[in-house]
Amino acid sequence: MLNFLFAWRYFKAKKSTNAINVISWVSVAAIIVGTASLIIVLSVFNGLEGLVQSLYSAFYTDLKVSPKEGRFIKLSGNQLQQLNANRDIRGYSLVVEDKALLQYGSLQAVVLKGVDSNYKKITGVSQKLVKGKFDLGTADHPGAVLGNGIENALGLESDRTLLPISVYLFKKAELSNPTDPMASVSTENIAATGTFLIQQDFDNKYVITNIDFMKQMLGLQPDEYTGIEIALKNPAQSNLVKSSLQNLFGTSCIVQTRYEQNESLYHVMRMEKWVIYCVLTLILIVAAFNMVGALTMLVLEKQKDIQVLKALGADNRYVQRIFLSEGMLLALVGGVAGILIAILVCWMQVKYKLVPLQGDSFLIDYYPVKLIPTDFLLVLATIFIVALLASWFPSRKAATQPIELRS
Repeated sequence: MLNFLFAWRYFKAKKSTNAINVISWVSVAAIIVGTASLIIVLSVFNGLEGLVQSLYSAFYTDLKVSPKEGRFIKLSGNQLQQLNANRDIRGYSLVVEDKALLQYGSLQAVVLKGVDSNYKKITGVSQKLVKGKFDLGTADHPGAVLGNGIENALGLESDRTLLPISVYLFKKAELSNPTDPMASVSTENIAATGTFLIQQDFDNKYVITNIDFMKQMLGLQPDEYTGIEIALKNPAQSNLVKSSLQNLFGTSCIVQTRYEQNESLYHVMRMEKWVIYCVLTLILIVAAFNMVGALTMLVLEKQKDIQVLKALGADNRYVQRIFLSEGMLLALVGGVAGILIAILVCWMQVKYKLVPLQGDSFLIDYYPVKLIPTDFLLVLATIFIVALLASWFPSRKAATQPIELRS
């Protein structure tokens, strides 16, 4: 501990040359800026990731069962009974979805998704309505809940007559007629009953209707579906429940967690976060050059002290630890101050919305931030590693100083 006492004394003591003090505080200031920048930017990425996850969780369920090959899966009564008996499952919805064309003046390509009555209970789509109600109708009188982007593309937003929308769907391959392509297309009318607003990926792509209408349009058998969407009582057990369901449905189906359903999105977001982390770490490396200069000048100033310590019996390793401790002390002061500033800035961002989001199409009007303890540990570890490397050369130079005491 004596080496830290020496380091603290050297840190707060007035230097004979004022430039040493200036360079020391410049290096501390650079560490403060680098630390605060890292914490703030990582917190913004955490906030954006949390926002995206909350948006996607309103549409995607904890698990999804879909065919490994082809468009449809067949579900036996025994499989559905086992799903109902599974205590880890909060609920599930049978789904039939396919690409379709909607016509209301103009044509619009969409994904038409037929769901059963449980869908409203296991997803948050019904809570994201901005117009109308979540009424999917029946097979004979179908209703459609449209994404906000699709509503705008069809011109329904300004047209209050709400005439039926024409739906065009291709029947399953076995019912298609190669000699008469038009005979392979099912055409029906559907009424727009509501509009949801979640996120552009969904708003510009999906239209939700009832499953019986979809099966009738596609000509499916009673046991044919395109998938099952499942909500769990404890989403943290997704991987465990996934394994049991994979055994239940066999190799003809794939079971995906919410993360796997959007793996590319989450992978890109995390890669962006780590790239930014690496870029901002360069600020700390620049600060390390200032630290090298400050410690080198300190070693030159404390040559007599070093010689006295060696004359009193201090070995090279002990002298080196003193100046390594000086570098760690600079990193500690800068790191703690940077973290406190970052916490203050994040708090002010949440409370006063210092940096707004431009545009009116977002669900929130400011950049979200989320502080995570592991980020603090990561940034502190980065600071101390950089400081240790920066302190190594000056401390080594101090340790190899020869004893030249004169009477």
